[in-house]
Amino acid sequence: MSFEVTIEIPVQTYDIDFAGIVSNIVYIRWLEDLRLRLLDEYLPLNRLMENGWAPVLVETQITYKRPIKLFDKVTGRAWISNTTKIKWQVTTEFLCNNQLAASAQQTGALINLQSGRPVPFPDLKKV
Repeated sequence: MSFEVTIEIPVQTYDIDFAGIVSNIVYIRWLEDLRLRLLDEYLPLNRLMENGWAPVLVETQITYKRPIKLFDKVTGRAWISNTTKIKWQVTTEFLCNNQLAASAQQTGALINLQSGRPVPFPDLKKV
């Protein structure tokens, strides 16, 4: 089963750097937007917090393929590409005018907010 979300991403004037392209730091915000959408859809944050758990990032890798500029049409697509007992991996693609502009992978875990220790990743089919 594929756990996937897609969003349209408007490029804002404040996303652009001095060279006229979307700044690298903006991709981090877009990754957060997509990850939060995944949580909303498949593992609601309020349920996690009720259990005393929170998602945390361990690693982010981004590969830039082509620049994105103001007025470009950007679509972000993210999916849960792998889970283990305590870690999860989200893979993301950013399409600019229907061409791959960047791809990313993020690895994270769920932690117990009181102890700071990892908790087992839930079976998404049962959530």
